[in-house]
Amino acid sequence: MHNSLRFDNAKFEQIFHKQNNNIYGLAVALLIISLWAASLTLLLCLNVANFSSWLLPIVIAWQTFLYTGLFITAHDAMHGSVFQQNKKINHFIGSLAVFFYAFFSYRQLLKKHWLHHHHPASELDPDHHDGNSSNPIYWYFHFMKNYWSWNQFLGMVIAFNLANYMLPIAQTNLILFWIVPSILSSVQLFYFGTFLPHREPEEGYIRPHCAQTIALPIFWSFISCYHFGYHQEHHEFPHVSWWQLPAVYKQKADVSKAPSREGSTSVSINDRQPI
Repeated sequence: MHNSLRFDNAKFEQIFHKQNNNIYGLAVALLIISLWAASLTLLLCLNVANFSSWLLPIVIAWQTFLYTGLFITAHDAMHGSVFQQNKKINHFIGSLAVFFYAFFSYRQLLKKHWLHHHHPASELDPDHHDGNSSNPIYWYFHFMKNYWSWNQFLGMVIAFNLANYMLPIAQTNLILFWIVPSILSSVQLFYFGTFLPHREPEEGYIRPHCAQTIALPIFWSFISCYHFGYHQEHHEFPHVSWWQLPAVYKQKADVSKAPSREGSTSVSINDRQPI
C-alpha cells in the first residue's frame, strides 16, 4: 500500500464482522429517511410568512442536510452495508432513498457508481471531469449531466404540480423546502464527496483509488457530508458504513505509527464486492 500503510486485516475484520451482525445500518437508514419525510411534511404545511429572516436559511440548510443523508443512505445500500443480512431489503431501502431524493433509478446509479470505483479519475469514471477542465463549476455541471435525465425532470414537474394544485401546499413552500434543498445537497455531495477527494494533487494521483482524505474534526466531517471526506478509506473499504469511516481512518493511522509486522495485509476494493 502507498506510503507503506499496511492495515492489519484482523483489526479491520473486527469492525467488519461487528457491522455484519447487527441492524445498525438498517436502523440508521430508516432514521434518516423518517427524519427527512417528517421534516419535509412539517415544512410544507407551515406558513413561510411566519419565518424570521434568520430562521429560514437555517431551516433550508437543515433540510439540505437531510437530503444529503438520503443520498448517502442510498450510497451505502449500493455497497451492501445498509442491511447485509438481506440484499433485497438492502436494495429496496436504497431504491426508496434515491426515489425520494430526486426520482433517480437506483439500478442505473448502481452501475455508474461501480464504474466510478473500478475506474476512478479516468474517462470511464462518470464522476470525473470531462478531461478538459477540472474547474469545480464546470466539473459540477459535467457531473450532473452524467446523472440527470429527462425522465427525472418530467417526474419532478408532475410531482410539483400535483402537490401544488391537488394538495393544500403553497408553491413557495415547495420551492424553498423541496426544490432548493435537493439542488443544494447535490452541490454539497459533489463538493465534499467528489471534487475535494478526487481532484488531482500537485504530485499526481495515487493509484489505484485516486482518492484522498479530507480529515476534518469529527463533528464538521459529519456536518459537511456524513464523513464522506474520509474518501481514501471509503475506496479501500467500500463495505464500511459512512459512520464507521472515522474509526477506519483512526485505525489506519494507528497501524501506520506502529512497527510493521510480518503477515500484515491490506484490503482493497477488489477483495469485497456486494453486487
